[in-house]
Amino acid sequence: MSEVAVLVGLQASGKSTFYRRRLAETHVHVSKDAFPNARHRQRRQLRLVAEALERGRDVAVDNTNPSPEEWSPLVVPAKERGARVVAYWFPPDLAGSLARNLLRLGRSRVPEAGVRATFRRLRRPRRSDGFDAVRTVTFDGRGGFTVTDEELADQDKSDRSRTNR
Repeated sequence: MSEVAVLVGLQASGKSTFYRRRLAETHVHVSKDAFPNARHRQRRQLRLVAEALERGRDVAVDNTNPSPEEWSPLVVPAKERGARVVAYWFPPDLAGSLARNLLRLGRSRVPEAGVRATFRRLRRPRRSDGFDAVRTVTFDGRGGFTVTDEELADQDKSDRSRTNR
């Protein structure tokens, strides 16, 4: 079964670095940033995802994907093709993203207003949005990432609440 990994987070939150370090060996990279001058970027992105799935490949969609309006067009056709859909949630750290964004050069730097606009629209994905799994990705403090599965985190919380009674 193929997988579609939908990366969800602010610009400069670590999504592309995470892709390179954790998913590049197994997932085809699809990002609207790869075709900035295309007229119909969404259509092109969906076509590339569909082509990869038809070849039996896993796909990672590396955009901000801040809300259901952006991720639903990825979830529905992936499910129709029998793919597993996993959200990788990068919790917002607006100050950190703005600082990292300032270190970017050229076209890769996003205007601050763009980062703030994404922050206002950003919503945490849930399994009820059609995802088979939701994984939270955070910096580990050593230059890498920690990935926590939503179900495990929810189980840990319920275990702690039972222990604290």
